[in-house]
Amino acid sequence: MIELRQLEVRAGTFRLRDVDLDVPAGQHAVLLGRTGSGKTTLLEAICGLRPVVAGTVRLNGRDVTRLPPADRGVGLVPQDGALFQHLTVREHLAFALEIRRETREVVAARVEEVADWLGLTPLLDRRPRGLSGGEAQRVAIGRALSFRPGILCLDEPLSALDEETRGEIREVLRGLRAHQPVTILHITHNLGDARQLGDCLFRLRDGVIEPVAKDSLPQSAVAS
Repeated sequence: MIELRQLEVRAGTFRLRDVDLDVPAGQHAVLLGRTGSGKTTLLEAICGLRPVVAGTVRLNGRDVTRLPPADRGVGLVPQDGALFQHLTVREHLAFALEIRRETREVVAARVEEVADWLGLTPLLDRRPRGLSGGEAQRVAIGRALSFRPGILCLDEPLSALDEETRGEIREVLRGLRAHQPVTILHITHNLGDARQLGDCLFRLRDGVIEPVAKDSLPQSAVAS
């Protein structure tokens, strides 16, 4: 569950204030909005990457407003994936577990499990420069989920993919909760992604988040 109450966040001269949002536990929520509306700023505040000026962030019933990112139980897939070029796929999947000081046996078992259901097992010894766009995005998703977070934040994870690969990663995202219980907040401006993946839809416009009905979405590909 994600609960934002009267949230105020600043990014330079840009400011969001009095933002409220409720995402039920286990739902895949999609947040739509124009470029520059503050979607990524809001996601960063939830993850702990941007300080909150006022208001509260509650995740799965816990007030995390002042907690550091590592203590929030949030996995993040940035827009560009942000893979480390010097690490193999195996090392990416192990990264969050190792910094949490899990045992070698636990790390190895979890890496094997995540690689299996994301189709990454044949790629475990490759580095990012040897991966396709879809493969790299699956690695970023696996890294974000490896430590079993209760919340997964996705910042336009499909925006740089061609249409065929976009469809493949949509299927990966659609199947995530069959492998791991997680509440998802997914930022996009692509209406096709919103229709196909969202259990609940919201739009951020003029600093206000409002619910959106799927049948009210226009047929154009991109949200306005």
